Amino acid sequence: MSYSTADSLPRVTLDDVRGAQKMLTGVARTTAMEGSRYLSQLVGAPVHFKCENLQRTGSFKLRGAYVRIAGLLPEERAAGVVAASAGNHAQGVALASSLLGVRSTVFMPTGAPLPKVAATRDYGAEVRLHGQVVDETLAAAQEYAAETGAVFIHPFDHPDIIAGQGTVGLEILEQCPEVRTIVVGIGGGGLAAGIAVAVKALRPDVRIIGVQAAGAAAYPPSLAAGRPVAIDNPSTMADGIKVGRPGDVPFRIVEELVDEVRTVSESHLSSALLLCLERAKLVVEPAGASPVAALLSEPGTFEGPVVALLSGGNVDPLLMQRILRHGMAASGRYLAVTLRLTDRPGALATLLGVLSVADANVLDVSHVRTDPRLGLTEVEVELHLETKGPEHCAEVGRALREAGYRVID
Repeated sequence: MSYSTADSLPRVTLDDVRGAQKMLTGVARTTAMEGSRYLSQLVGAPVHFKCENLQRTGSFKLRGAYVRIAGLLPEERAAGVVAASAGNHAQGVALASSLLGVRSTVFMPTGAPLPKVAATRDYGAEVRLHGQVVDETLAAAQEYAAETGAVFIHPFDHPDIIAGQGTVGLEILEQCPEVRTIVVGIGGGGLAAGIAVAVKALRPDVRIIGVQAAGAAAYPPSLAAGRPVAIDNPSTMADGIKVGRPGDVPFRIVEELVDEVRTVSESHLSSALLLCLERAKLVVEPAGASPVAALLSEPGTFEGPVVALLSGGNVDPLLMQRILRHGMAASGRYLAVTLRLTDRPGALATLLGVLSVADANVLDVSHVRTDPRLGLTEVEVELHLETKGPEHCAEVGRALREAGYRVID
């Protein structure tokens, strides 16, 4: 790696990324590029998915982890490696270490999803559960490195990591040479930085747009300040990009080479995940769906052809269930209504008959009879309905009003 004369931070070059690509031959898959007809119609230009959710370990993280560990000196390998992660980086480090014959220890939060913990162990790492949040887990891993001499493998703030992730950019140019815009999720910035290094060196005309969750967007204030700025209490369902402070090394690259960083709402994230599942038949985690969320939120602002990078597919089934419900609600396919009925036999059956005619599927019904706001013969009924979209929701509301029911909320 070469070093900048402006500061002491290492620089990452196209040659570094090409070297990483050779190193990853036979290790990382060249993942598929899939077209999206729905998003192409919405954007008004061809849209393609770069499917890193189908990479080994379920995300792009294997690329950077392998390049970083493969570059260690023999004495460093002998000391082993340590990492901290809630999921994707953990699995990437575990598999890369196993492939290279290096002992690995991975610290994960105590609340990490069990499937991710099990997968990390299955890839060969010793897993230690510590801390409630990743910052506590990170501190424990760094303390372990200081005590044992194990090499700490940072998830994004190292030039080897960035070079490895940049190989995704080379593949995008090979698979879609006509690309005009690449949209990529940003957490700490390693993936976006690596792609920017590779793509801008070969195709400076290609626009690169980074995407952050609005509740965990450290890059906009950092770019405004001209230096990495930490934000307090980042919050988002997209744990893969929930990073409170950009990495020093990737920040300088993003600042120089990434054209724009946008933010997306939680509703757009859940809608994007649902779209990937329903329309593309692809399981994508919220962080991986963030580029799709950006396309959904402002479809007319992207020059095509567009490549949206689906960076990972490791999502806990229980979280997936909650997110899908959230996505269906955001797209107008769930409707919650509360109304009051006369508490007499057959009143609920009559109401359900109206909903049946309106073709609304009843998911849940709850009764309240003891609220002091209710009259002596009244019962409050809350209904959760599955509908076909916003227009059908309006139709259901009209059907209830025409049948004489007063919807409370």
